Amino acid sequence: MKPVRIGIVGIGKIARDQHIPAIADNAALKLAAAASRHATAAGVPNFPSIEAMLDGVPDLDAVAICTPPQAHYQAAKLALAKGKHVLLEKPPCTSTAQLEHLVRLARAAGLTLYQTWHSQHAHAVEPAERLLKLRQLNQARVTWKEDVRQWHPGQEWIWQPGGFGVLDPGINALSVLTKIIPEPIFAKSACLYVPSNCATPIAADLEFETDSGAPIFAAFDFRHTGVQTWDIELSTGAGPITLSAGGGLLSVGNEPVPGTPGVLGSEYAAIYRRFAELIAHKHLEVDARPLQLAADVFLVARQIAVEPFLP
Repeated sequence: MKPVRIGIVGIGKIARDQHIPAIADNAALKLAAAASRHATAAGVPNFPSIEAMLDGVPDLDAVAICTPPQAHYQAAKLALAKGKHVLLEKPPCTSTAQLEHLVRLARAAGLTLYQTWHSQHAHAVEPAERLLKLRQLNQARVTWKEDVRQWHPGQEWIWQPGGFGVLDPGINALSVLTKIIPEPIFAKSACLYVPSNCATPIAADLEFETDSGAPIFAAFDFRHTGVQTWDIELSTGAGPITLSAGGGLLSVGNEPVPGTPGVLGSEYAAIYRRFAELIAHKHLEVDARPLQLAADVFLVARQIAVEPFLP
């Protein structure tokens, strides 16, 4: 069977570090083209735009969109109109309505639309999901703190409208919560700390609540230096559960469960295995809950101005 020919749109850090290696390691897939305004991918035809790529390599089967989220909707819409399966890097779009419309377009065309949440593929997430089906959640606390200069060096888009700010990494935590907690989660209150020279928050203190009333507290911070922290602590009727290392490690009752923390590469390998499966069966897979939760944060938030961000 011939491999799925993929064109990548947006050759930035995440495409170079994760998407291109994951495609190269999957025999069912082949990188066949790339589109980027400022960068190129080795060994394939490169184009300055998705329009030029789709015209220049018309036999592409699929498109992986790795641009900033502000460009996702138009790129995905165009790819679907050209009959291509679409993979969307997170965050999927800058509005829930855009994502809903892409679902309708893909379904009408009989094409795969796969909205990815790489943190949902971390090693400890599925075991935690199984545990929470059997335990009552009493409370959860999320600490998601990282250095924006390390993970988004020189990326101005993240501070612009639609760029999410600290909610860009924070939505990874939300994607884990919505995956492992077997009931709806609602945004209750939020304080967003917005630098005076930016349109999006650099830090956030958030409170959510499950449908049954369990509180969830979250602290996101882009100003963190030193050891990067991505932890979710769950208090249940049968004792504590902790996911650390971004969902890569699991502790139950304060005892670590044997395993390795994993790396982003393993998460993206799982994403592309799933994309190949979805294309083979012409299925669509979109989990809109993390985006809806992030959008609701902005609805309930109080914004607090803080000192300017200096790259």
